[in-house]
Amino acid sequence: MRQFKTEKEAGDWCVREGNILTDQDGVRERIFANLTIAKEDFQSAKDAAEKKRWNSAYKMHYDVLHQLAEAYLLVDKIKSRNHHCLFAYLCAQYPELEFDWNFLEKVRTKRNGVNYYGTLFQEKDWKEAQLQFQLYIKTLQTRVEKYLESTKERS
Repeated sequence: MRQFKTEKEAGDWCVREGNILTDQDGVRERIFANLTIAKEDFQSAKDAAEKKRWNSAYKMHYDVLHQLAEAYLLVDKIKSRNHHCLFAYLCAQYPELEFDWNFLEKVRTKRNGVNYYGTLFQEKDWKEAQLQFQLYIKTLQTRVEKYLESTKERS
């Protein structure tokens, strides 16, 4: 995949290439499912970190972040074909979140290194990402929960 310097460059490319889609089907149910899975996975991720299983902790925190970002975009009936475009869209369309594009790119590419190239995480990798993972996860979780609560009566 092409390397981009900014989230705007990446976001523009993602839209131009058709990697950002509208999605109308069963959105609330999928948001609820993503949130439920993310909460379970987040507990497992915290357990892995406590046991100093850096590879599992990092990958699972990334997966939770991804699940919640996907759920958050579904609130606006948007779906991305890949993680790169998901995070680019998230940063470009929701600047009020104040998410750092460089952090998201860093954790995405590091996670890809583990999944596709056998690169291992070290404790320092985890320590560098831990706080931002937790902050971003909590931010997205709160927003998704508020959406689900606000739409409960309409379901």
